[in-house]
Amino acid sequence: MDLMNEILQALSELDADMLLFINGMHNDYFDNFMYAFSGKLVWVPLYVSLVYLIFRNLRWRMALGCAVAIALTIVFADQIGASLIRPEVCRLRPSNLDNPLSEWVHIVNGYRGGRYGFPSCHAANTFGLAFFLYFLFRNQVLTYFIMLWALVTCYSRAYLGVHYPGDLLAGALLGLAGAGLCYGLFRWICKYRRPVLLLDMWVPVCVGCLTVVGMLIYSFF
Repeated sequence: MDLMNEILQALSELDADMLLFINGMHNDYFDNFMYAFSGKLVWVPLYVSLVYLIFRNLRWRMALGCAVAIALTIVFADQIGASLIRPEVCRLRPSNLDNPLSEWVHIVNGYRGGRYGFPSCHAANTFGLAFFLYFLFRNQVLTYFIMLWALVTCYSRAYLGVHYPGDLLAGALLGLAGAGLCYGLFRWICKYRRPVLLLDMWVPVCVGCLTVVGMLIYSFF
């Protein structure tokens, strides 16, 4: 038991050191960029383009089943993390004023998030979506883009000081579990078979890249 406590303490200290390293590499430009990247409404065009992609490549009934499965993936990841795990673990966010570490955390635009942060729901939701799309299409270009998008989203949460890297890793694993479960149910219930010819895979990639370019320009002001 003592050995286990020592290991957990060492991991916790490593987690805090990594958070302070990422959070400490800041400047005004990236403060603006990471704050924007971590937002939700800014990604609405990307989500719309993904809905288009699904209905473009699947029959409408299959597409509706897929949309429901994706929604269930996000609900599963979000609620398991926020409603079940967080109240049990009660790990304060590094930015929370009750956390002694917050004294050394750089805060952007006064944003500190909620009280508890393990696991990260941002990580769970974005990686849940990313892994589901990987299972669904197995398209190399879309996979690289959506995984990078989820990874940068996670990085932005550590940069903003609202999540430890360990929170983000746990959230990503939770998202993977939700995506695997819901995709498996979707494939079984809807008898899904991946289309031989995938159309317009470039659309969400272009929409996402244009959104990022917009944020890069916005961050100058």
